[in-house]
Amino acid sequence: MIPRYSRPEMVAIWSQETKFRIWFEIEAHACDALADLGVIPKDAAKTIWEKGNAATFDVARIDEIERETKHDVIAFLTHLAEFVGPDSRFIHQGMTSSDVLDTCFNVQLVRATDLMLADIDALLAALKHRAFEHKDTVTIGRSHGIHAEPTTFGVKLALAYAEFDRCRARLVAAREEVATCAISGAVGTFANIDPRVEEHVAKAMGLKPEPVSTQVIPRDRHAMYFATLGVIASCIERVSIEVRHLQRTEVLEAEEYFAPGQKGSSAMPHKRNPILTENLTGLARMVRSYALPAMENVALWHERDISHSSVERMIGPDATVTLDFALARLTNVIDKLLVYPERMDRNLNQFKGLVHSQRVLLALTQAGVSREDAYRLVQRNAMRVWEHGADFLTELLGDREVTDALGEAEIREKFDLGYHTKHVDTIFSRVFGTA
Repeated sequence: MIPRYSRPEMVAIWSQETKFRIWFEIEAHACDALADLGVIPKDAAKTIWEKGNAATFDVARIDEIERETKHDVIAFLTHLAEFVGPDSRFIHQGMTSSDVLDTCFNVQLVRATDLMLADIDALLAALKHRAFEHKDTVTIGRSHGIHAEPTTFGVKLALAYAEFDRCRARLVAAREEVATCAISGAVGTFANIDPRVEEHVAKAMGLKPEPVSTQVIPRDRHAMYFATLGVIASCIERVSIEVRHLQRTEVLEAEEYFAPGQKGSSAMPHKRNPILTENLTGLARMVRSYALPAMENVALWHERDISHSSVERMIGPDATVTLDFALARLTNVIDKLLVYPERMDRNLNQFKGLVHSQRVLLALTQAGVSREDAYRLVQRNAMRVWEHGADFLTELLGDREVTDALGEAEIREKFDLGYHTKHVDTIFSRVFGTA
């Protein structure tokens, strides 16, 4: 993670200070449970909490110890003992390093997820507001980048709303799946620690006990988690690509807000570039890239190895920090998006009625013309519009085969723009629960 694409609240979750504080809480909660079970003195558990809570963990000191021990958890426990004193011998009873590391990692992922869920809620609110604002703003729909049939800009935004509503549900499920705790000792058999300790720590840390662990929490959970982040990033990119296309000079139906004093190019003063959505496209690529190593972490050797450790030290902070930033940036883009209905209308009419070709085709078939002949008649007139800039309605009215099958009034009726958008209320009702 780099400061340019980071927000402080998410960065704080992944700080060394936060990590060591969580490590302490896991160890202290375990001591509480051990004391309740009579394994360690209750006074010792109380002392551990009091002195640990009062301590400010020195990251530099822990790093200094680790340079000798070559083991981060031992370095932390050694530093903690400097505060706690003789009762520190009761800390980490029956536990293994992965109990602390994995439980902490999942606590951090859960906290990060809660921030991202709030991000999605803000994005959904912005999308809904703009969707209703432009519910009836007619624009051309495109397939293959080519004019297809009319839709509304509100429908485009409703599509994005439904998309991120699904993303939210996926993220909730990913949070549920990754929110587990393992305090099961070496190779996960509870040989030297009572399962009730795990249950106590899990509840205290807002997690669930892992049903069966090896010496690590199974990494299929994390693979699904990071895959979910990748899907959300892809949805961010889809919306960003839409904005970028709409901002192209030849289209210019919508564009990112351009602030007073903003500059678009060091060489060309006229430029207004879609830099935010281009940035989001790049950030989405990064978040997606973290899904693959998370999947490769699933296949560890036997009861454990640490090939996953270096991966997660990077992808945990990087994926969540980047996605948090991207969601907030997209919300800002949507909230401030400049929309140009007049340009949409001009582009819609650029090809002089071609958008109604399907209606004419269907009318001909309903009048008794075979589909093959109907398609030939409509396409013949449509090509004159493409190639010679003709008016589609005029061409159809001048085609004897068409007018023999359909009267002039019926042909003209097929050019009613409202026909294409008559079911917008139904779409909005399905997406938002109300039109």
